[in-house]
Amino acid sequence: MTTSFLYEKDSDNIVTVTMDMRGSVNAINDEFIDGLRSSLEKLAGEADLAGVVITSAKKTFVAGGDLNDLVTAQPGEEHGVFVRTEEIKALFRGIEKLPVPVVAAINGAALGGGLELCLACNYRIAVDSKAVMVGLPEVGLGLLPGGGGVVRLTTLLGFEKAFPFLIEGKKLGAAPAVAAGLLHETVADQEALLPRAKAWILEQRGNELAAVQPWDVRGFKIPGGGEEQPSIRQAIVFYAAGLRKKTRGLLPAPEMILDIMVETLRVDLDTALRIESRQFAQLVTTPEAKNMINAFFFQMNQVAGGQSRPKGFEKSTVSRLGILGGGMMGQGIAMSAAMVGISVVIKDVTMESAEKAKAYSEKGLAKLIQKGRMTEAAAQDVLARIKPSISNDDLQGCDFIIEAVFENVELKHSLTKSTESCLAEGGVWASNTSTLPITSLSGASSNPSNFIGMHFFSPVDRMPLVEIICGAETSEETLAKAFDLARQLKKTPIVVNDSPGFYTSRTIGTPIQEAAQLIAEGINAVRVESVGKSVGWPVGPLALQDEVSQKLSLDIIDAQISMGLSKAEDDPTPQGTALMRCLLTEHKRGGRVHGGGYYEYTEAGKHIWPGLREMYFNAEVDGEVNDQDIRDRLLFRPVIESLVCLETGVLRTVADGNIGSIMGIGAPAWTGGYLQFINTYGVQRFVDRCRELEAKYGKRFAPPAIVIDKAAAGELFQ
Repeated sequence: MTTSFLYEKDSDNIVTVTMDMRGSVNAINDEFIDGLRSSLEKLAGEADLAGVVITSAKKTFVAGGDLNDLVTAQPGEEHGVFVRTEEIKALFRGIEKLPVPVVAAINGAALGGGLELCLACNYRIAVDSKAVMVGLPEVGLGLLPGGGGVVRLTTLLGFEKAFPFLIEGKKLGAAPAVAAGLLHETVADQEALLPRAKAWILEQRGNELAAVQPWDVRGFKIPGGGEEQPSIRQAIVFYAAGLRKKTRGLLPAPEMILDIMVETLRVDLDTALRIESRQFAQLVTTPEAKNMINAFFFQMNQVAGGQSRPKGFEKSTVSRLGILGGGMMGQGIAMSAAMVGISVVIKDVTMESAEKAKAYSEKGLAKLIQKGRMTEAAAQDVLARIKPSISNDDLQGCDFIIEAVFENVELKHSLTKSTESCLAEGGVWASNTSTLPITSLSGASSNPSNFIGMHFFSPVDRMPLVEIICGAETSEETLAKAFDLARQLKKTPIVVNDSPGFYTSRTIGTPIQEAAQLIAEGINAVRVESVGKSVGWPVGPLALQDEVSQKLSLDIIDAQISMGLSKAEDDPTPQGTALMRCLLTEHKRGGRVHGGGYYEYTEAGKHIWPGLREMYFNAEVDGEVNDQDIRDRLLFRPVIESLVCLETGVLRTVADGNIGSIMGIGAPAWTGGYLQFINTYGVQRFVDRCRELEAKYGKRFAPPAIVIDKAAAGELFQ
């Protein structure tokens, strides 16, 4: 018996192994290996064993592999990772080879290694509860399921049905998981779980196949067929092409997973498991995996867990929220708030506009109903929480008011003065501005300590990030309340200090500006966009500028100059800015919403506007600049801007910078965030490359002092 795995045998000769590891969760680590090995050794000595139930004493079943172990693996240590992975797999295979049926009794989340353990059991029963979630989400951390998940799921479901669970990391609740074939049945509650598991074992008396995995039965064929099937061969080619287009070859994990899936169709199970171990060992030591583990697990937990939330303040909850402005941002905030049970007043200048804002939620909820993710009754409850209004009286007693009108200082000041008094005692006023300094906006407030910035991202109901901005007088209590509201809205909040554009807006603009500068210098616009896509952004920099709109970008530049926040002569890319002004004023090309910008938009699709080549292309210049310089110019600009934000105190933590860049402005996942990119690129190497770019293209590429100091000290950004 071990302290981690409790071993109990009942009068029916059924052994229940209950995982109860040290700490809050069960995780696959040395303690797990020792506990499972000890249990299997004891089971081997049972003469009259009828069956085995594996369950958990924790709220979760098994949380998966211990990422603290995985992230320490370095290049050159692949063999050690392989041996350890094979050790775990041998234990799972040992479960499959037991001469009696084994049931996984799943009481909570079984993700990653947790589901891999379940797949090694003959039967899988789960409580029909929101706490139960099953899946193999490793791809989201830059990893692949290394405990047999790729092989067993492909073998169990077939190539095509397994694809979304492995390549996309799709997760399911208990009932949907039964329908998908991952689980066998559910029970109503926790009390029924073990009795039902034992009852199933007793029902299998005389059924020799109950203790044999399907793939160990002679003559077994993978559902849907193997690679010899024409439809499967076509699917492999189709999925491989789609995957390459999506990842651009920058993410090794999905491609490795697909490779293992294909090998599973070709070879026996044990050989496929060994191939999976080799691929896993190779993947774990890659910089992409380390970057993604660091960002999406460790730093995400730091940020969402409240690293930047002031201590000493009780958790607050908003019950009544006022929103000023029913445009794209306001309507999205309203829907997000109503979805989590907050009563919302959305005020606009006309009732027609306010009703239109509520209609956005109605359309969004209808889509959820259509997809089976919400009932009609639940949707009506959400809509009932949203009150359109044109009267300040309806804002009385709001715990929080969020102003979400367009970027005009005078308008924002007038709204603050006219509605701030509607707040309940201790209420907070927030501006959804994306660029205007909070300290300046709070000048119209009678209580600037209760004034804060909450920059949401569009579309609000789908984008997970909120950038919280503290003005010079914003109190710690106000920050705590804003942080709590963001979490209540199920958003991930980063906290930054005040400056024009804050962190995300000023950083997202840099590759856009650099792309304009490149075109103005004579580089082919099609080439700029193509190389830009190779960085791994969701869209190229020219397409992104069209979505943001050239007009809005120029309006922001001009507003900051007029407010004295910047000077025209300090523009780091003056030729690019002049190009945008020319497009807007002389050619009426202000962005997609204005009919076109860098791109022409037609019913058949979109293409780069030919006028760019006619006006700016210089074959000689284009031939002198290599793709690597273009790529680095586009990528290094937001990285350098992130460093400046960290150096000047706009960014409070490295974690906020990495999470904010990935979740808010599309930093490629393989980088782990713009600051983490420097760590794996090499801090000194980054400084050297910056100096090369500075010598060729200007002082905007000069390495900030903070990175020079890190390089000299041999330190990383952590």
